[in-house]
Amino acid sequence: MIAVIQRVSSASVTIDGKINGEIGTGFLVLLGITHLDTVEDMEWLGKKIVGLRVFGDSEGKMNLDLKSVDGDILLISQFTLHASTKKGNRPSFIEAAKADIAVPLYEEMIRFLTKETGKPIQCGQFGADMKVALLNDGPVTIIIDSKRRE
Repeated sequence: MIAVIQRVSSASVTIDGKINGEIGTGFLVLLGITHLDTVEDMEWLGKKIVGLRVFGDSEGKMNLDLKSVDGDILLISQFTLHASTKKGNRPSFIEAAKADIAVPLYEEMIRFLTKETGKPIQCGQFGADMKVALLNDGPVTIIIDSKRRE
């Protein structure tokens, strides 16, 4: 499971011309799920996201986590994070999980993050054509892969 976490001042996702989710200060999380991912991967990654200390403290140092700044999460499923570009110029998405594996893990991540943050998680819609807008703060962008824990 791969997450691209962007610290944002604001972010939103629009589907069919209608805003489906939006946040102010917090994280825009692009989540890629592979066919090898498990609930253990989801929980490990979810804890890393919530505990990530990348918000500025009173001295301007990246030292505060999401809860410390009363931040929100906008979670977007993104199978293209598992693109393979080894051959040619057209990416292969063979490692990306099919819906029967990805949807339950995506929905479990929403529940897990809601529990961990104590706040509702804004999200996109699995498989939809989404338009994501964000104001990246910093910019700060962190990539975490549950398969590369060492």
